[in-house]
Amino acid sequence: MKPQIITLKFDLNRCYVIRGKQSVLIDGGPPRKKCSFLRQLEKHGIPPQEIRLIVLTHGDFDHIGSAKYFLELTGAKIAIHENDRIYLEKGLFHWPPGITRWGKISRFLLVPLLKAIYRIPPVKSDIILDDNEFPLEYFGIDGKIISTPGHTGGSVSVLLDTGEAFAGCMAQNSLPFTLKPRFPIYAEDIRELQESWKLLKAKGAKIIYPGHGNPFPVEAI
Repeated sequence: MKPQIITLKFDLNRCYVIRGKQSVLIDGGPPRKKCSFLRQLEKHGIPPQEIRLIVLTHGDFDHIGSAKYFLELTGAKIAIHENDRIYLEKGLFHWPPGITRWGKISRFLLVPLLKAIYRIPPVKSDIILDDNEFPLEYFGIDGKIISTPGHTGGSVSVLLDTGEAFAGCMAQNSLPFTLKPRFPIYAEDIRELQESWKLLKAKGAKIIYPGHGNPFPVEAI
């Protein structure tokens, strides 16, 4: 059965609900998005308790910021890679270095402001991912979680058997980051990111659902 993919929009961020026999949520959004989360679920007719797993693609503040609230509303389990676990469990603000001129400038200007505004509620993770593939069949989804480091050391992607890939910040496809699909303007290791893209393509990714912007065909990267 082909899963249904529902996009949840939180300012510049995109989270996704994958509905199969059960439902999986991709990412925990920016901080303070509890009410918006509930409104969007209601709009799409999704009971919060239907979501059984929350996969955090990485530990940046705008991808884990509301994870605690989403967990409380759904009762789901939270999965994150061991390399990014500390940001979630200690509520640490994380933003990778800029690797382009605009990435370096925007990070320099925004990090002090956003660190002062936002607090990340810490939450304990239930499933600690490593570099091995993690199958999602137990959660009613035909697909798997794959380790795809580069943007952060603990970045992961969710790859469905049908070829849809939820890649977090492996790529960006919206302003103010970029005008078209491309590598992120922030990353901890660009060479590692390139290798992760080769892996994702080799595993059969066809359509990329990024954490920022609209989906695009994998050939765009």
